[in-house]
Amino acid sequence: MKIHHLTLSLLLIAALSACSTLTQTTPVAPPAPTTKAQEITRAQTSTLTKLGNITAEAIGSPMDVEAAIQRKADAAGARYYVITFNSESIIPGRWYSSAILYR
Repeated sequence: MKIHHLTLSLLLIAALSACSTLTQTTPVAPPAPTTKAQEITRAQTSTLTKLGNITAEAIGSPMDVEAAIQRKADAAGARYYVITFNSESIIPGRWYSSAILYR
């Protein structure tokens, strides 16, 4: 029984170590600014200034709430944004999203 617990513990440690390896990112330059805010990845934020956080809700599809995030980012004067959360709410077809804005 002790060997079984030890094996499970070692497997859990190995799995958690693998997860931390996957979350490490190498910084990447963001794309050139355009007239509209652009969605970027977390790896592209290392040289940017954080402006704040926004949220949006939309009825329709995930793309509808992502478009709402982009409109809010444009209105806030952000050049870039990273969507941190995008999920359907308990009401089918109603989507909620949050993002971090950058300049």
